[in-house]
Amino acid sequence: MRVSLPRFLTMTMTGGLLLTGLAFGQDWPNWRGPNHDGISLESGFQTRWEAPPKQLWQARIGSAFSAVSCVEGRAYTCGTQDAQQVLFCLDADTGQIIWRSAFEEEYRERQGGDGTRGTPTVYAGHIYLQSARGRLICFDAQTGREVWSRQFNAMPKWGYSGSVLIEGDLAIVIGGDDAGVLVAVNKRTGETAWQHGATPVGYSTPLPFTFADRRYIAALLGKSAVIVEALTGREVWSMPWETSWDVNAATPIFHDGHLFFSSGYEHGSAVLKLRPAEDSRLTVEKLWSGQAILAKFQTPVLHDGHLYTCDQVGLKCVELATGQLKWQHGDRRDKQFQNGTVVLAGDTLIILTEKGELVLGRATPAGFEPTARATILDGLCWTVPTIYRGRIYARNLERLVCLELPR
Repeated sequence: MRVSLPRFLTMTMTGGLLLTGLAFGQDWPNWRGPNHDGISLESGFQTRWEAPPKQLWQARIGSAFSAVSCVEGRAYTCGTQDAQQVLFCLDADTGQIIWRSAFEEEYRERQGGDGTRGTPTVYAGHIYLQSARGRLICFDAQTGREVWSRQFNAMPKWGYSGSVLIEGDLAIVIGGDDAGVLVAVNKRTGETAWQHGATPVGYSTPLPFTFADRRYIAALLGKSAVIVEALTGREVWSMPWETSWDVNAATPIFHDGHLFFSSGYEHGSAVLKLRPAEDSRLTVEKLWSGQAILAKFQTPVLHDGHLYTCDQVGLKCVELATGQLKWQHGDRRDKQFQNGTVVLAGDTLIILTEKGELVLGRATPAGFEPTARATILDGLCWTVPTIYRGRIYARNLERLVCLELPR
């Protein structure tokens, strides 16, 4: 169904699509971008500003934590309208709503915020989304028509929060109940391909990675961290990972045989070194663990061997191999960077604080010096921004804005 909803939209028209001199990155089709790492390939924008970035348009789409996925000039995210969770398809240049598709009754959660938690995954003309109440849905990307769906019934305290991972012919999610905790379905039909585990569900999105010429999935579940074979779901490694209220929400990070897990609530982080073993299983050496990073839900970015994040304490740089804290901005009294979100473009950190301030600065273990900052939103901002075609797409609970990066 195609509908235009001008009453939900405020636009500032632009004179042209983009200026020259900017290197376009890939589409941003899913949670944490095309390589699942929070890193944009965009370049050519200014990292020191004489004025705040120009707002090109805004759209009031209602409450959700969904990030924005951008593919072929369209932007996809979720909101709440008319007491329903709604998937939106917008023109990425103008903000004009191309279609919207209501898919479930509204999800209300007053402690954190209402609405869908997961981010739409766009792949080969389809959109895959898991609702806050556990409905897994495949939509037609052109029309918003529902292709198939199925229901999981093990909703955690603060709602299903993971995004759908597309891996070959499979759509992989955190499911629960009799279907298993980690579930792979045929992306064309929704039929179960494999399932794994019986522990409580968590809030994280699974991570695909290649190691020793084999494809694996790492997942942070409600009470454990696991690695399974991508094709079969067979477990090749696991360990207990228990956090208060089962809030394991940050996505794992894999790099060069090393796997990083982190949770908040005083749990902390660990880096594991993987080694191949017999029958495609893995052995694991724990290189370090501790509270250098307390990622309640904010997944770090990795650059030149260092992790950069705004965790539940502040903005930090931590060496991946050792867990050494290189620097920190903010603490439990100075909360300017607490619970912010971070993406990386080139060697520039792009940070959105939970109060809506956009901050840029170079990613280096030598220290952090903001080179540009501007308040772009108000209210609660827990959703990581998206970089696409020289623009920043950022949101609070109710409102999505598109800003042009100065060039």
